[in-house]
Amino acid sequence: MQQSRTLGILIFTLALLSTLGLGAQETDALGTYSPYSLYGIGEIEKQGTALNLGMGGIGIGVRDNRFINYVNPAAITKRDTLAFMLDFGVNEKNFYNTDFKTTSAYNCFNMHNVAITMPIYRKSAFIVGITPFSNTGYKFESTETKDNLVSQMGDIKYQKYGTGSLNQLFVGAAFQFAKYFSFGAEGIYYFGSLNRRSNIIFNSTSSQNSIYTGWEYKVHCFSGKFGLQYEQPFKKNESSLTVGVTYRLGNSLRGDIIRYAYTANDTTLYQNADNVKVKIASEVAVGASYRKNDKWMIGFDYLRQDWKASTFNAPGVRFEPQVSQAFRTGFEITPNRHDSRYYMKRVTYRGGAYFDKSYISLNGHQVNSFGLTFGMSLPIYKWYNAVTLAVDLGQRGMKRDELVRERYVNFIININLHDIWFIKYRYD
Repeated sequence: MQQSRTLGILIFTLALLSTLGLGAQETDALGTYSPYSLYGIGEIEKQGTALNLGMGGIGIGVRDNRFINYVNPAAITKRDTLAFMLDFGVNEKNFYNTDFKTTSAYNCFNMHNVAITMPIYRKSAFIVGITPFSNTGYKFESTETKDNLVSQMGDIKYQKYGTGSLNQLFVGAAFQFAKYFSFGAEGIYYFGSLNRRSNIIFNSTSSQNSIYTGWEYKVHCFSGKFGLQYEQPFKKNESSLTVGVTYRLGNSLRGDIIRYAYTANDTTLYQNADNVKVKIASEVAVGASYRKNDKWMIGFDYLRQDWKASTFNAPGVRFEPQVSQAFRTGFEITPNRHDSRYYMKRVTYRGGAYFDKSYISLNGHQVNSFGLTFGMSLPIYKWYNAVTLAVDLGQRGMKRDELVRERYVNFIININLHDIWFIKYRYD
């Protein structure tokens, strides 16, 4: 009975996510809306579910048997025996961008992640999932102001916009050894497309034909990620200290570049080449957390990627790849997880902060972001089923550095499903 109910929920979930995916294709749903996604492979997403993102994005040294933590592959060994877990989420992003001339606002909605994990044998587990790795989404439009051009050709508009995502499908396994150590490994398949367009639009009364140009990147490659965790329990005060480390392999994306240019009357250029030159830098991350039984937990993560040797043959946009770093800290607290009278005491509350130095440097200034996060898990029914919410309030770039100041509010919602399989009932 338990298995059939879980299977039904899983089928409904996949059907719902397929509907959301189709809706995203029919509308202008973007994974982001940021002028900084114009560069390189776009805006790199923070990994993790609302569990992680509600605590500033930490997860390298976090172990929790109630939720899936795929930030560190080794973390999935922390689970109840025979527990099946499914996690899927969506997010909504709101952007408010300001430069020295204009202010713009935009919001977008998209799927965030799907992850499933289950036991393999004793202290080992299996995981499969999909989540975005980077997103591209921007729109710029300006009007020609030079009188001599306007008098000859009429009104002229310049448009530049881009869309697309680089996704990662991951399959992995982890096992526990030497009592307190856990090791995990994931195989990752990157795939997706990035579309960049640049148009010159003439007034309909003009004798000139509007010009549409663009580049479409269809890329893919295989990679891997490894994780290790050490959990030291302290029985005297019912607490534990967890230390973790992960390493993601660097890889070069392969695929095709389609370059085109056309007018309303004719196609002037169409080229298809397989010389994509985009290299994803390797990543090393360390983290630690201290947990007091099922009452509270506090943690810290540090991530580093050296993009200086990476190449990006994106059209018409040049920047200086730098070493990206991330400093993240967060906490969670549950007043009384087993309280049968007051529901809000069973809720888990979270908070965190982060400071990220991106791989993009413009005008001699590295584009940084910082923010505060908040979240909570609302328990549902029994076991560890819950709805987990997270809010990310942050800012990227500063006007004093002659950059666009981007302020954003991101909402993440995850559904956490938990069930026990293969229970032999005494009575039917």
